[in-house]
Amino acid sequence: MTTAYAEVYDPTGAVHGIPTYPWRWAPDGLATRRQLRALGLRPGGQEPVAQVMRLRRRGRAPLVGYLYRTASALPVRPMTAARWRAIEAALKARRTCPDCGHEQPYCIPRSLGCCLTCHHRHEHGGDR
Repeated sequence: MTTAYAEVYDPTGAVHGIPTYPWRWAPDGLATRRQLRALGLRPGGQEPVAQVMRLRRRGRAPLVGYLYRTASALPVRPMTAARWRAIEAALKARRTCPDCGHEQPYCIPRSLGCCLTCHHRHEHGGDR
């Protein structure tokens, strides 16, 4: 084991307070949130039981991924019709220009605060 791995290898949790493994060294039966999601699971309220840690270059904090027990994970809740409608409404609001009120085929850039047509008009002499 290299010294970089030795710094983050703490299977008892004595140093970091929670069992810690080097990147890609997690034991079987543990998974990150993303890995659980790929399996169609969610943590289901359980606390992380371990973590994987990857050291980076000088001066940067290490990358940390929390691990959950796959045996205790619950299935992902299915999308209901009401949730689909809420997502559609939120996306429509992101595409609607607050200045002209037209729905655009793209999300309105937050940096501009309006659609590209209105922004171009404001830049070249129009009032807001």
